This record gives sequence, structure tokens and C-alpha cells, in this order.
Amino acid sequence: MNEIIEYKENIFPGTRDELISLVRSKLSTKRFEHVLRVEQTALDLSKQHQNVDLEKVSIAALVHDYAKERSNDDFINKIKEKHLDQDLLNWNNAIWHGVVGPEFIKDELRIYDEEVLDAVRYHTTGNAYMTTLAKLIYMADYLEPHRDFPGVEDARNLTYHDLDAGVIYQTWHTLKYLIEKKSLIYPATILTYNSWVAKH
Repeated sequence: MNEIIEYKENIFPGTRDELISLVRSKLSTKRFEHVLRVEQTALDLSKQHQNVDLEKVSIAALVHDYAKERSNDDFINKIKEKHLDQDLLNWNNAIWHGVVGPEFIKDELRIYDEEVLDAVRYHTTGNAYMTTLAKLIYMADYLEPHRDFPGVEDARNLTYHDLDAGVIYQTWHTLKYLIEKKSLIYPATILTYNSWVAKH
């Protein structure tokens, strides 16, 4: 049975149902259903971490892909409007929806909690330092039940046993995948690898 979190801390100025309605309005059905699976996966993973704020887990998971289906022009305008790092203009949605996404979340959803926003910022690239919340969203997005890639069950078993080991697994395999495809690699991904994989 899915776990439902009651919002009490005013991180989002409304109820979970109201947040879900706003998120749903910006996403396709397929993407929205992914978001709900990530929320439940993150909450499930949270059971091994007693000091995690479940309200923050729910909110961060629900908004992690809030900007995923915005146009390139929307992102470019937001980067310029907010005076973000101009190097971001050289990237694309794969990076933007995480790194720039929090600007839409602040402006449209009035969520300003930096721990929640950082979890969104880091959910695709990781980061050299991540809170437990950020690690939960990073891994839940990678492991939600519809993910199907070679090694996914190994990754799930590892992560449910040791969250940090899951972060190392994902970071290493993602970088390896990008290198094998000869893809451009966002600098923060390399910093994540250096901190999480090379030093362990």
C-alpha cells in the first residue's frame, strides 16, 4: 500500500494533493506516473534512515522532474533571467531540468527549502556532497519500479542495504555509460565520481 505523507511544515504552502495537482498540470501522464513511483521508492528507502524528514522526501520526489517537459526557450530564458552560470547555455534538458529546475519550483510552487531544492539540483548529476535527502532522490529516480537495465536488481539490493553504496554504484555506472557512448559529460558528474567512486 502506498504511503501518503501529510504536509504540516509549510515547506510547500498547501497540501500534498494540491502539490500533486500542480505537478500533474506540467507533465505528461507517463512522466507524472514516474514521479509518483519515485516518491514511493524514496519513502520506502527512507525507512532505514530514522532522521530523515519524510515530508521533505515526498516534496522533493514529487517536484524532481517538475521542469522536465519545459521548452528549451523556457530554460534559456530562465538561465538569463536568474543570472545563472552562462555555461549552462551550452547544455540541454538532461542537465537543465535538474540544475535549472529549482528556479521554476521557487517561482511557481513557492518552495524555498534549500535542502529540497538541492535534492532536485543533484538528482541527475549527483554532487560531491549530498545530504541523505539528496541521496534518496538520486537513488529513487534511478531505481523506481519501472527502471529496467542490466544490473538494476543488483543496484536495488545494494541501495536498500547501504544508501552510500548505491550512490557509488549509480555514479560509476552512469559515467561508464556516458563514456562508452562518447557523450559530453557535465563537469559536476565528474566531481561526483571523484568524490564518491575514486575516493572509496
